[in-house]
Amino acid sequence: MRLVFFVLSVCLLLACNTNDKATPDAVKPNEDLSKLFNNYSEERMKLFPLEATQNGDNRYNDQMEIAFTDSFRDKLRAFYSNYLNRVVKFEAEELDDNDRISYNIFKREMEMQLENLKFHDNYIPFNQFWARPLDLGQLGSGESSQPFKTDTDYYNWISRVKVFAAWADSAIVYFKKGIDAGVVLPKPLVLKMIPQMNDLANTDTSKNIYFAPLKKLSPSSFSQATKDSISKNFVAAINSYVLPSYKKLAAFLQSEYLPKARTTTGIGDIPEGKERYAYLVKSWTTTNKTPDEIYNTGLSEVKRIRTEMERIKNEVGFNGDLKAFFEYMRTDPKFKPFKTPGDVLNAFHNIHKTMEPNLKKMFGRTPGIPFEIRQTEAFRAASASAEYNKGTLDGSRPGIFYVPILDATKFNITSGMESLFLHEAIPGHHYQISLQMENKDLPKFRQFAWYGAYGEGWALYCESLGKELGLYTDPYQYMGALGDEMHRAVRLVVDVGMHLKGMTREEAIKYMMENEALDEQGTTAEIERYMAIPGQALSYKIGALKIWELRNKYTNQLGNKFKLSTFHDDFLKDGVMPLEIAERKMDSWAEKQK
Repeated sequence: MRLVFFVLSVCLLLACNTNDKATPDAVKPNEDLSKLFNNYSEERMKLFPLEATQNGDNRYNDQMEIAFTDSFRDKLRAFYSNYLNRVVKFEAEELDDNDRISYNIFKREMEMQLENLKFHDNYIPFNQFWARPLDLGQLGSGESSQPFKTDTDYYNWISRVKVFAAWADSAIVYFKKGIDAGVVLPKPLVLKMIPQMNDLANTDTSKNIYFAPLKKLSPSSFSQATKDSISKNFVAAINSYVLPSYKKLAAFLQSEYLPKARTTTGIGDIPEGKERYAYLVKSWTTTNKTPDEIYNTGLSEVKRIRTEMERIKNEVGFNGDLKAFFEYMRTDPKFKPFKTPGDVLNAFHNIHKTMEPNLKKMFGRTPGIPFEIRQTEAFRAASASAEYNKGTLDGSRPGIFYVPILDATKFNITSGMESLFLHEAIPGHHYQISLQMENKDLPKFRQFAWYGAYGEGWALYCESLGKELGLYTDPYQYMGALGDEMHRAVRLVVDVGMHLKGMTREEAIKYMMENEALDEQGTTAEIERYMAIPGQALSYKIGALKIWELRNKYTNQLGNKFKLSTFHDDFLKDGVMPLEIAERKMDSWAEKQK
């Protein structure tokens, strides 16, 4: 109720003029626009049933789209064109503030989606980092958004995974189209994909994640007859449709695709690659910044953070250069105190407890969606980064902070555990995503929307709040936080460098290792991630810099009227949006604080 009251209060404030006098004809929410947004969300869930499941909408849990086919992309083109033509018939200046934000976000999104369909990214159906075969395995584990509580849930899943055979066949067709067009992945990425497919093709029911939901068939929830029927059909579907598909994908990638994979690094080396990268930069950063501007910002930030790292190195009395200091933090046993995965997870719980008192000072509202910390599943841990998976509004699935722990004895506290928790968990992704989902005044397309520059920018900004939250008291933990900040700055250099400036994979790995306390294995995984998803890594630093720019601007403008918790609450309450729209919204907020 507090959230609803706050939003209603803001709406009343926004209906005032600059003299804070209510106008006689306050603008009301536009019902026709609301219907358009609702219809869009309903149609979108039918087109993207896996997205619906992720959002807690279980109506399409038995379905799965094959989104990269030409026929499906034709549907998308018609879908986005239709809604763009309909939304532009509304006059933005005649809408209330909330509707105007929705209008601007929606219009931009339709335009960007249509522009995206001009490129043949569908010739690369998946990669080692973003892949339906990996996502499906996570869903099939029974520990993600796909429910396994009733017999209907199990049969929905059986129907859904049967589509995977057609998905895999189609993926091979479009990979081959990519070979013919010269739109192929770099060899190092393909070499990572092959073992992923082989692992998920494992026929050992005790080791393959797909058989895990059978353990949930408890006698207290299912009769023996029902249990037997589900088990029989479940195992048959996995053995007939799933495991052979992974085996087929692995064989294709090994024998046909790998020999045709490219030896170059960046997307700029494939047909239309430079144009594609320019689009991706615009899409991920939600700005008009050029790649050169971003590259130069990266170089400047790397220099600034290195200076602060040098200061910490000297403060702790380390004799040697920064590279030697990185090596010391990477290898000294005292920075690796953990024995079991449970020890690592408990350390993250302790970070949360330490900062809880200060969280209340910096945030007026916190999410109602519950939160958990879990170890990343073994089948995907080797290629996974720490991540946040959002919960559901009904509380049936909490927001989950996943931590990959391949070997607890090698988990290093100087890797930035405190900053990682601030980013992926609280107050980063869990606060931002959950509060957005819980805002009932947002149309559904905004409740579940994502813009990396805003969302990842917020999470990176949260890393910088560590000292204010009572963390970073240990110089090595602070060094880890600086390392994480450096990581995002280096990304600006290597992402643009690889995709547009001819930087090779090996040169990017070398540059990253010169500026960060990462080992070669971790560095290689990061660089290959940027190779697989160009532009995405730019969004973090660009977004965080914008949030700090706004915070500093309003601190100077408002003086003692500036309240940090109010700034945070208002920034988060309307959910993710392009940075330009966010700045206009926050400028309006600042005017009302004077």
